[in-house]
Amino acid sequence: MSWGEIFKAFLFGIVEGITEWLPISSTGHMILLQEFVTLKMSDKFMEMFFVVIQLGAILAVVLLYWKKLFPFSFKKGLKIKISILQMWFKIIFACIPAAVIGILFDDQLNAWFYNYQTVSIMLILFGILFLVIENMNYGKKSEIVKLSQITYKTAFLIGLFQLIAAVFPGTSRSGATIIGGLLIGMSRTVAAEFTFFLAVPVMFGASLLKLIKFGISFESDEIAVLLVGMVVAFVVSILSIKFLMGYIKKNNFKAFGWYRIVLGILVLIYFGIQTLLTFLAV
Repeated sequence: MSWGEIFKAFLFGIVEGITEWLPISSTGHMILLQEFVTLKMSDKFMEMFFVVIQLGAILAVVLLYWKKLFPFSFKKGLKIKISILQMWFKIIFACIPAAVIGILFDDQLNAWFYNYQTVSIMLILFGILFLVIENMNYGKKSEIVKLSQITYKTAFLIGLFQLIAAVFPGTSRSGATIIGGLLIGMSRTVAAEFTFFLAVPVMFGASLLKLIKFGISFESDEIAVLLVGMVVAFVVSILSIKFLMGYIKKNNFKAFGWYRIVLGILVLIYFGIQTLLTFLAV
């Protein structure tokens, strides 16, 4: 294993750690990065790598929000925090649509929609939605300002937005669920936090599914690349989450909307030119 491959895994970890939590689409950025930085690994490994690297990002959420996520207390005997347990039931309920579709149609969805056209369209579309929704909500007071105010109906509706991201790459799972939360009347802070919590079971499940399909047998260089990517994603995710939560306390999501639109156009132009050049060469 060369240091060059380790450095490439390092770069993928940085991109994952930043884009997984900011509503700008980790898939779109990974596709672009892969055009310029290519790991010398099999296609089967890379398909697994892009999903399992997210485990590092998930551990960052668990670390930062441990007190809000862990429902048990062992001080003076076992105590169960009912409010946290209820929140977990709502999280699991919200994850049902994406979990069912992901298990049944994972390979088909990758074959149908994992392409630059879908990624570009969804980047632009949800970028526009961020702008429209923020304009609609300007001056309005949020109806849901605490996690405890989220009902099962609300959780399920957000789960449907998460399903959109599961089907169409480029949507951004965090972007879709945050937009869903804002439409339903959540504050930006609650929408972002609930999005983080939803990611825990979804991404653990997706990673487990990919690992099972890949097999639990790794070569030493594959282990090194995967571990570097996960560790870097973990560290960068901590910084990204802290940045986002601090940013949205004083700002809206419009900047992310504009960024998505510009990125979507760039992806469309870049890959469109590549396709044209390939066609002319033939």
